[in-house]
Amino acid sequence: MTGGRQRALWILFLLAPAAITMSVFVVYPLVAAFRFSFYTFNGLRVADFVGLENFIDVLARPPYRAATFAALWHNVIVFLALLIVQNGVAYLIAYALLKALPGHRIHQVIVFLPVVLSAVIVGFLWKLFYHPLFGVVNQALLLVGVNGPPWLGDADTALGSIIFVNAWHWLGFPALIFLAGMQRIPLETMEAARLDGANDAVLLTRIIWPLVAPSATIVFILTFIGSFNWFELPYIMAGLSGAPGGATDVLGLYFYRTAFGTVSSGLQDFGHGSALAVLMFLFIAAFSAVALRVLRRREIEL
Repeated sequence: MTGGRQRALWILFLLAPAAITMSVFVVYPLVAAFRFSFYTFNGLRVADFVGLENFIDVLARPPYRAATFAALWHNVIVFLALLIVQNGVAYLIAYALLKALPGHRIHQVIVFLPVVLSAVIVGFLWKLFYHPLFGVVNQALLLVGVNGPPWLGDADTALGSIIFVNAWHWLGFPALIFLAGMQRIPLETMEAARLDGANDAVLLTRIIWPLVAPSATIVFILTFIGSFNWFELPYIMAGLSGAPGGATDVLGLYFYRTAFGTVSSGLQDFGHGSALAVLMFLFIAAFSAVALRVLRRREIEL
């Protein structure tokens, strides 16, 4: 009994730092945001209880409604672009690495290297690359006689430019997840398909894709959560206002701007900001749970 009690105390001692950290930096902010979403604020002080009014405001009343759904639409664009382009390219890269071509281990390092870089470094680096006058992107285009646009200063190209940077930054992560899934496929299955005349296209679409369904589920869920929590890159590269003209505004920026204000206005609205944060959390959690259930069922059926 004494030995079991000591073991339990030792396990509790080891878990305590992580539990305290999670409680202080995750659980408490979630509970506080949920509570604050039902109140108005007088500066930094809680004022009146308003029930669901803050939620109704951000979803159905001007001026919040238009900004909320515009930012949500941009998050949807980000998710679809990353899901199709980033993860599609990652899938092809994983297959190329699976074939173990000469130097494939070096290529694995090269593909994954941007993932370990800080988002702050990546954002500032690509902001310099996109500079319309001396950025390397427009300088490279000038070599072939093309005048590049002001990538981050044009509403038509700003969001796409940041999405490209995000795809470049995180491409190695889904590539390695897909590669791990492909490496679990028995060699006999691949060889049998080859003997039946299957080329690379058939292997990728008919043989490998169904068998890496668990990896695809992980990639899909993480892409969705990351896309709707998007904050660092648009904040660094386009600013808190979602410039130019709100073309890069997303829910993360909109929530932060509403709750804590901006440099120019300084107006803080913790009530509506907390309501936005709660709605984001509920939407991401609900959609992820449903998608995970559906995708897990697909894995079993396959």
